[in-house]
Amino acid sequence: MTDSLASDERIVPMRLQRFLARAGVASRRGSENLMTAGRVTVNGKVASELGTKVDPLVDVVAVDGVVVRLSEGFAYLMLNKPAGYLTTMSDPHGRPCVASLVPTKAYPGLFPVGRLDADTTGLLLFTTNGELAHRMLHPSTHVWKHYVALVKGTPSKRELSALSQGVELEDGPTAPARVSLLDDADPVCRPVAPGRVPRGHAVVGISIHEGRKHQVKRMMEAVGHEVVRLHRDVFGPLALGDVAQGSGRELSAEERAALEALH
Repeated sequence: MTDSLASDERIVPMRLQRFLARAGVASRRGSENLMTAGRVTVNGKVASELGTKVDPLVDVVAVDGVVVRLSEGFAYLMLNKPAGYLTTMSDPHGRPCVASLVPTKAYPGLFPVGRLDADTTGLLLFTTNGELAHRMLHPSTHVWKHYVALVKGTPSKRELSALSQGVELEDGPTAPARVSLLDDADPVCRPVAPGRVPRGHAVVGISIHEGRKHQVKRMMEAVGHEVVRLHRDVFGPLALGDVAQGSGRELSAEERAALEALH
């Protein structure tokens, strides 16, 4: 038993969904969903009633058969998402989902923070910390995301300037972006142009802090350049680095601290 738990002013009994949230399994709402789905047990018995209370010092709580404790804290992982996977934990039509690429059994309640289009590759953050996910996606936080885009044609300086100042879309003008034309010899281009950049194409680096649907694709189309491939390599303080496509890893202590410091 940890000292912090033992000195927590006898927090028992506590509602099961609060226990699950504090253990880092999911947000309270997500924990309630796990309970009503019959995925949570207390001392070996399914606990689906939302009024269920537990003693964290005595009761054994498990999700999908995996025991969880208050001392475990939140889980944080990054995935290099391949193309062809939906950013969802399940799909009624049986299409490939990112859930199959992360260790959901080891981390019950794991979910992706935001989403990438099915054909977009790159950095996807997973966590069990619902509050942090909300902060990262909230417009007031201004979390920057960097994308590398293979586009048709070569954007002119005027077009790049327009993107950097913000362009008009059907749902209103975008915020200013950070945009640059990338040299095809730059290693950052490899995810979208593993060999040479095809004739008649260019690679653009673009950073945004908004989260509109298909935003980068729509911004490039607004200045006359269709996106052929799109890859995200930076999300807030996280950089994908050399994580292989389809693989993932837990965040380091430094990365976790950087995320939790976001306001």
